[in-house]
This record gives sequence, structure tokens and C-alpha cells, in this order.
Amino acid sequence: MKFYDREEELKILENIYSQTDEYGKMTVVTGRRRIGKTLLVKNFAKDKKHLYLFISKKSENLLCSEFIDQIREFTNEKVFGEIKNFAQVFEMLLIYAKKKRIVLIIDEFQEFYNINRSVYSEIQNLWDKYKFESKINVIFIGSIYSLMTKIFQNDKEPLFGRADRILYIKPFRVKVIKEILTDNAAYSKENLFHHYLVTGGSPRYEELLINNKCFTFETMLDLIFSKDSPFLYEGKNYLIEEFGRDYGIYFSIIELISQSKTSRSEIESILEKSIGGYLEKLENEYDVIASVKPFGSKKNSRAQKYYIKDNFLKFWFRFVFKHASVIENGNFEYIKNVVRRDISVYSGKILENLFIDLLADSGEYGMIGNYWEKGNLNEIDVVCLNEIDKNIMFAEVKLSGKRFDKAVLERKSTELRKKYQDYSYKYQFLSLDSIEDYLR
Repeated sequence: MKFYDREEELKILENIYSQTDEYGKMTVVTGRRRIGKTLLVKNFAKDKKHLYLFISKKSENLLCSEFIDQIREFTNEKVFGEIKNFAQVFEMLLIYAKKKRIVLIIDEFQEFYNINRSVYSEIQNLWDKYKFESKINVIFIGSIYSLMTKIFQNDKEPLFGRADRILYIKPFRVKVIKEILTDNAAYSKENLFHHYLVTGGSPRYEELLINNKCFTFETMLDLIFSKDSPFLYEGKNYLIEEFGRDYGIYFSIIELISQSKTSRSEIESILEKSIGGYLEKLENEYDVIASVKPFGSKKNSRAQKYYIKDNFLKFWFRFVFKHASVIENGNFEYIKNVVRRDISVYSGKILENLFIDLLADSGEYGMIGNYWEKGNLNEIDVVCLNEIDKNIMFAEVKLSGKRFDKAVLERKSTELRKKYQDYSYKYQFLSLDSIEDYLR
């Protein structure tokens, strides 16, 4: 699959690189796994003198031995003495960058947290010593979001405040998924929606589907639920490193959210356990879930629900993790039938999210969200507000183009309209057939 999108991120990286004529710059590139961080940085650096170092799970001594051969070839200079720690490698490259402008890419940088945490303070000391002499753009890439956040944004860590820019890479927008499908002569509203439903715009998952010619929902199911499928253990591989030994309780919480148990009280009643601390970590430390309050509610409102941010993880917990024993037995046809049976109910919320993404991408609205009242009464799928033009759109979202009852939506919005009395109101029905209207 060709390289798509990322024009804004490439522009930022180019701008940072242009400043290294004066002194060194440090950039952090992070985000969820499979989001294309490494591909983005390599694409940026391809026409520049650059060195790529991957921090694998091995001893610091072995890593340095591996890197020295790369450095000899990169600098075309001799390396004297035995190099056993990464600080020596880093200093060597900072000194080399006094003579030539370079890009140094260090991938899976968070692995030093397990290999040798003192590397971070050693890098801080060397950076402070050489930054204003070296023409270097150091780019640290990390796939364990919680650790990268801790390393660079925790004020108790040595590298806090050292990064000139921290880029958080997001999934492809809906328009990019359409472009990918169009390039493969496979675009339809249904295919677009189902790719969004499964991948959420993750470049790696899109690449797997496209390379295997999986454009329709049925061909996607055939790939996902098959022997040795790359998707079957992906959710577990994705998160176990993040969660560590507590992964069991985190997995249970995420599974329940994937089954529409979206309030803390619902989850706690099932698990019979207080989960406030776990929810906070899942949201703020691991970036797996997000909390949402009813549209227009006060910041201190206790009414809130939780949702899984990544569509693939949502799908994986709902249909793969939940049926792990059946999958272990290789009964894939049974699981595919379960998905076919449940997908229409499951898809409703996904379609809401797709329209929220499209509406946000339009730039027309300053605030977009869901609305509900106590007891989940008067739920409105999508509410959009434009403070500049003083208008609000209330939308009902359904997969099929069934008959729209505007009066029902007007009634549901009664209390909310009282908060925005000087606004004009629009009532809209959104379905799969409406997607094209927002993809222009």
C-alpha cells in the first residue's frame, strides 16, 4: 500500500528539521500502535542524511554492539575502544553532528525503561551539553503510549521539557479511507463504513486488508477469522505490554464497555469491584478509552459514559476476545455467524462516530457530541453547535433510510434548547446514504 495522508505531520517535521542549521532539535513521535509512526518518520527522512536505530528487547551491551556497525557505515569513521552503553553511542553521534547535519531516529525508545532507565538521565545530560553545537534532529518514536508520556511529560523525569515538539499521530480520517478504497477500485459507502468499523483508520490494519484484497465485509470476516490470522491476537499483543500484570482487570473493563456497559456503575455492578482508578488510567495514562458527558452539560457533571477510542480494539473485544475459546477450537464459521447476527446492533454506535468524525473534519462546528438525560432518556445521537453563526444541528443516525420523525427529535431536544434559546435549530436524519454529503 502506498504512503497516504500525513501532509500536516510532514510539514511540521520539515519545519523542525530546517531549524537544525542553528542547533539541535528533539522531537517525540507517539500514538497508538499500528498508527504508522515509523513509516511517517522514515518517509520524512528518506531524502536526508539519517540513521535509524531500533531499540529491541536485548541487553544494552548487545544493542551497542549492533549499533556500532551501523554508525561506522553511517559516518565512514573509525570507532575506537569498546562501546558498552548507549550514552557513548548517543554522544558519538552528537559530536559527529557538529560537522554534518543529520537526522537520528530512535525507535521503540521506551524500551530503555526496562533495559536501563539511567539512559534517560544520561541522554538529558548529553543533550544539555551538545544541543547548541550539534546540527541534529533527534526523533524518538515510541509505541507504548503510557511510557512515552511518562518519559517526556512527567515533571519528575529527566527528559521532561527537553522535547521541542511532541507529535501524537492519529488514525486516518474517513476521507483517506475513501481514497484508499478508490485507488483499489473498491469504493462504496458500505465498504467505506465496514473498513471504518473494523480498522478505525489504522494504517497497519488498512494495509493488511488491502494487501489481502479484503474490500467487502464478508472478505474482511474471512481474513480476520481464519487460522493464523494476524488479527486474532492483535488486541492482546497490543495491550499486555501497556497494562503489565494488571491486564486481566483492564481487559474485563474494556470487554464490558465493548458490550455497551458504558457507565461506571454498570461495570462495577458486574465486576463487584471499585474501578475508578482503573478507568482513570485507561483514559489518561493508556489512552484506550475516553469519557463523554451529555452535550451542553457542566464540566463538573457526574453524568458520563465511557467508550473505546480505537475501533479495532472495540471490534476485537466484542467479537474476538469474548469468544476466545471458540476461536482456539478453530470454529471460525460459528464466530462469523455471531458477527453477522450482531453486527447491525453493534454498527449503530459506530455510524454515529463516523458522522461525528466527518462533521468535525468539516470545520463547520465548534462542539460536537451526544446528548442524553438521566436514566438515558431523550437520547440524541449527534448534536453539533456553531457558536459563530448561532446554530445547532440535532441528528438521528440510523443504518437504514427509515422514515424520519422530526417531531420526536424536537421533543427530545426540549431541555437542551432551553440552554441555547437564541440559537437557530436544524433537525437532520443521517444514514449510510448521507455519507457522500459529508465526504465532499
